[in-house]
Amino acid sequence: MKLKPLLDRVVIKRLEEENRTAGGIIIPDTAKEKPSTGIVVAVGPGGVDERGNKIAMTLKEGDKVLFGKWSGTEVKIDGEALIIMKETEVFGVLE
Repeated sequence: MKLKPLLDRVVIKRLEEENRTAGGIIIPDTAKEKPSTGIVVAVGPGGVDERGNKIAMTLKEGDKVLFGKWSGTEVKIDGEALIIMKETEVFGVLE
């Protein structure tokens, strides 16, 4: 990856969701919602608090995460759609 996030930011690649319902109905691309799960592909070094102390990141590369529908900023790097967001915008890690 050619992008290294700064401070407490992470780079996430969205995971594609299933395009069929449980009953077998195929959902067209125009009716699908953007998935809100993804894989962390890059992590910044961590933030700094008001006293200047470094705050370590809790996320790491490879974590499968859940985030909000409108979280982060979408960018395209080398033809790949990615999302850059602060670590605090991530709701949690899926296990």
